[in-house]
Amino acid sequence: MTSASAVGTTERRNPATQNLDRLPLPALLRTMNDEDHRVPNAVAAALPAIADATELIVDSLRTGGRLIYTGAGTSGRLGVLDAAECVPTFGTSPEQVVGLIAGGPEAMFRAIEGAEDSPTQGAQDLADIDVDQRDTVVGIAASGRTPYVLGALEHARSVGASTVAVSCNPDSAIGRLAQIAIEVDNGPEVLTGSTRMKAGTSQKIILNMLSTAAMVRLGKVYGNLMVDVVPTNAKLRERAVRIVTEATQCSDADARAALEASDNHAKTAIVMLLCNVDADTARQRLAAADGFVGQAAATPMNPDGPEGTQS
Repeated sequence: MTSASAVGTTERRNPATQNLDRLPLPALLRTMNDEDHRVPNAVAAALPAIADATELIVDSLRTGGRLIYTGAGTSGRLGVLDAAECVPTFGTSPEQVVGLIAGGPEAMFRAIEGAEDSPTQGAQDLADIDVDQRDTVVGIAASGRTPYVLGALEHARSVGASTVAVSCNPDSAIGRLAQIAIEVDNGPEVLTGSTRMKAGTSQKIILNMLSTAAMVRLGKVYGNLMVDVVPTNAKLRERAVRIVTEATQCSDADARAALEASDNHAKTAIVMLLCNVDADTARQRLAAADGFVGQAAATPMNPDGPEGTQS
């Protein structure tokens, strides 16, 4: 029989939920909710490591590298989800933030048996996208010992990429392998071993922090506005209008006109309105300010140049 001490936290039975199948529905849901409340405090304890990992990611993206998530099962799906959401939220290219899952794209929709057991495949999936020293690879595994992720981190280290591990067990195998270990102890799951629950919630929170904080540091946020949003549908087009009006206190009509003139780029439209310049000049200001709206808007106006031509 396996001793409790030999089993990771994510695999242990939770004493508070051993009568789960006998609870009335209200009590069952309350118990789940009580356990979920443990997650934010557990993540808070890992904030210093999350900050260190974010710095690695910023350095990679700022120098032409990528943020690459790699994982299996729920962990892999969360990485793919975060990568996909960076494109419309922050205007990144699909190549800048990448999600790899054991078993490939099909594994997003159904379990691929045995896919997570191959460290060789984890390494190969990174080799296939030419990971190098400019990139940051984030290995995600609730157990902290998934072979696919271990293989990926080994390969990332071998080519000089920065490495981060996200796990839900202390002193994890992937944590020992990576430069920075983000290890969150949520306690045992409500449903024994079902890491799509508290572990998955904590991983989602951490990935939200890593990508969002990195994008803030890269100038893709102005105040708390997502000024690099890509308005690919009616909802996002209206959001872009609200972003421009909130940032500049302009009228709805002026926001729409500036967005039309700037090819629907909220960041450019904001600088146009704050500085009373045309779209080309706004783009030049943003380029000179490394994409930071506040810096672009604070640049002294040049009375001899094209500034002030916007009516």
